[in-house]
Amino acid sequence: MLETQLSTLLDDAPSGVVETLDLVSGFDEGLVSGFARLGEERAAALTALAGAMAATPLADRVAAAAEKIAGGSVTEEHLSVLAGARIALLGAVHDALLARLDTALRRTRATWPQPPTPNRTTSAGNLFSGCRSWLTELAIAGWRGVDHDLISSSDQVLQALLADPALRRLAVLTDGLATELHAGSPIGTMERLPVRRWADLWTRALLLSQAGAGTDDAQAAERVSGRLLILGVDVHEHSTAVQIQVHGVLESAGDSPSRLVRTSVAAAKVDTIVGPALWRLLANYPVLLGALAERRSLEITDLPLLDSGDLVWQDDRAKAGDPADPFVTARVQLADAVAPAVPPLNRHPVGIAEPVLVEGYTATSSDEHSTVTFAFGNVTIPVAVDRLPSCGPLTPQLVAASSACVGLLRWDGGSWSLQPLVVQATVKRKPVVSYTGDWAMGPTDPKVAKAEAKAGDAVAVLRERAGRLLRK
Repeated sequence: MLETQLSTLLDDAPSGVVETLDLVSGFDEGLVSGFARLGEERAAALTALAGAMAATPLADRVAAAAEKIAGGSVTEEHLSVLAGARIALLGAVHDALLARLDTALRRTRATWPQPPTPNRTTSAGNLFSGCRSWLTELAIAGWRGVDHDLISSSDQVLQALLADPALRRLAVLTDGLATELHAGSPIGTMERLPVRRWADLWTRALLLSQAGAGTDDAQAAERVSGRLLILGVDVHEHSTAVQIQVHGVLESAGDSPSRLVRTSVAAAKVDTIVGPALWRLLANYPVLLGALAERRSLEITDLPLLDSGDLVWQDDRAKAGDPADPFVTARVQLADAVAPAVPPLNRHPVGIAEPVLVEGYTATSSDEHSTVTFAFGNVTIPVAVDRLPSCGPLTPQLVAASSACVGLLRWDGGSWSLQPLVVQATVKRKPVVSYTGDWAMGPTDPKVAKAEAKAGDAVAVLRERAGRLLRK
């Protein structure tokens, strides 16, 4: 990525972005106090939200829903319409930012096809209804009015959702929201609320629980074979789940252009499992973890590839290939690889995570490396060192000492930042390359490995205890 490209990207935000986010914030504040107790200011925010949708096909329904809720009639249907308007506004912001990024990088992006409407079973319909009912109660009470009884009322429907693999996305999302609400209780006394985050989770859960909301249908997905060159791995950690998302370039057979893809695997966890032990939760994917740890490419055969660019990972359809340097992959392949389209429900500014290569910068950091920036001449970009995972060797100190980096460009908190996945640095006068997947098969740092051995295998202990309970 060149200085001129970064300068183009970091120019003022696209027109209308700030105003649109203000409209979304107005809606989110309504969720804080609850839609059963709307004051004039919150009612005006709903009216403004409806006004922003006036030129869209949703105009009449959003205006009617805003009027009804402002008048005290809060129903599941009205909330669903407003949730749709909210996500449409965030989608517009996402599209404007991504278009700016694609222009700066000269990146080619596929278009999103209209998928067929999935079939729903009667049992799924009942579960969706139960989920929507709970989300409606949350919106009526507002975050400040939520108590343990209201949160716990979701337990039955959550258990049923978690038991159905086809509904796992909605289940994990809703379970995560319930867990965060439990952790924050009593919410009425919390000094600061994660207003935007909880509103995002609530909105997404409400829309995913609608009849006809898309699910990733791996059976109908395109089947692809070829060589997967790994650029890096992003680790998403929550107190109840961990997911690794591997970004790479797929070389298919024939004349097809290379494509930017990603693949994810996840596991449930408890909050006591942290650090390098997280990798043990993903032991069912030895081929993928081995390729990460040994920095190898992967030869894949007939893997489903969704229109979103997500490979549905199946370890038995992959085998380790030759060693592959992520910097070589980025320098040779990244500029010409076709980026995937973004699914409608994923069009959110914080969902932007575009792989880029940066080099030739000057890194500066604060005394304790809590903040790091890369300077390209007169242009600087902050580095999201707070996103570095605890399960890998990549540290803010290494990032601050780096001279080249493969990372993800993100937009969060109103500005762009770079999340490192791999860095090239000089340590004790020796060049080193460090990336987030280096410890996928166990720590390679002797000090960390010794500490891990001394602490014991928490995953094995918890599994043995769980097995003992199930045998009773």
